[in-house]
Amino acid sequence: MEMYQRLKELRKNILKMTQQEFADSINISRSNIGNIEVGRIAMTDRIVSDICDKFDVNENWLRHGEGNPLVEKTRHEEIANFIGGVLRDEDESFKIRLISSLAALDEDEWVVLEKFAESLIKKDQ
Repeated sequence: MEMYQRLKELRKNILKMTQQEFADSINISRSNIGNIEVGRIAMTDRIVSDICDKFDVNENWLRHGEGNPLVEKTRHEEIANFIGGVLRDEDESFKIRLISSLAALDEDEWVVLEKFAESLIKKDQ
């Protein structure tokens, strides 16, 4: 499989995005994505880098087909990425308000919250 075919596989089957959604997310035109996916034009290093950074794609897989398509992240890395994304929100979104409230909890309040969360899990099972 060629690199342009792996790009289409990534966009369509792994990320489940349209060409327009994918193009918008890496700031290029939809027609460029279409041309890349049929092998008409090659991906630039910037496009490869942007794809890998934005979607945690394994660059070695994208370029050479080696390894897994997506980079495996630890739980801490996933949390850090989530928090980083929330902090980039410009408005007072629910996520920002929730994290701000959690940050203000003392140890006793964390114990109460943990017990509450556990009761929700038990109730759901």
